[in-house]
Amino acid sequence: MDYVHGYSDRETARLADQATTLEELLLSDTRYPPGSCVLEAGCGVGAQTLALARRSPGATITAVDLSAASLELARRRVLDAGLTGVVVRQADLRQLPCPDQTFDHVFVCFVLEHVDDAGQVLRELRRVSRPGGSITVIEGDHGSFLFHPQTRASLEAWNCLVQGQAALGGDSLIGRRLFPLLRDAGFRVSTVLPRVLYADARVPELVDAFARKIITAMVEGIRETALRNGLSDPGRFDEGLADLRRLAGSPDSTLSYVFFKAVASR
Repeated sequence: MDYVHGYSDRETARLADQATTLEELLLSDTRYPPGSCVLEAGCGVGAQTLALARRSPGATITAVDLSAASLELARRRVLDAGLTGVVVRQADLRQLPCPDQTFDHVFVCFVLEHVDDAGQVLRELRRVSRPGGSITVIEGDHGSFLFHPQTRASLEAWNCLVQGQAALGGDSLIGRRLFPLLRDAGFRVSTVLPRVLYADARVPELVDAFARKIITAMVEGIRETALRNGLSDPGRFDEGLADLRRLAGSPDSTLSYVFFKAVASR
């Protein structure tokens, strides 16, 4: 499972900014009861872990990821935040070191887009879920990103992200597929709802956060991958990146993006 954005300090900062910016939009209705056992599948550097733990102080959260480097950062975040109900473990989501029916709830956020077999991962998550337990899956859909002003170069740079992720076996358009993926993995799907982020000059801080700290940062992170795979040339890519950067400072900028949040049961 290759991570298209890489593991740089810049990416760690982007993930933290993203979690903070999107927390209310994506997690406002996610809370787990005291005493429940929760698996966070693919916790990365712990950007979502802290929010989950704060919102469910009585739950025990097991946060797993394949990357040892990311887990070290996640452990540090958990310790610095003084959270005692979080256990951080290294694990492959395709073969979890857990008995059947271990967890009451499973939480997955911005993970399936990066794996080459999302169905296999979901079947494994179902195996470790208890009967009647829930799974919450949140994924974006890069095909839903609409922005103004838009130039041909900026659109091409954004599409390099979509194509680059596909070249690594991922799917940045996976949000639209959550229902069939969960159904085919054996889950009973309760809801799949779009969570729409929209920003314009009336909320300049949101325009800045989304355009500069998330969108532009994601595209910056795939520059080498895009050039190496022949998806663009340096001059054209950098032109598009510059146009995307200008979204953060323009009073005419508008941005819209759709995240999909699915809730299902075993």
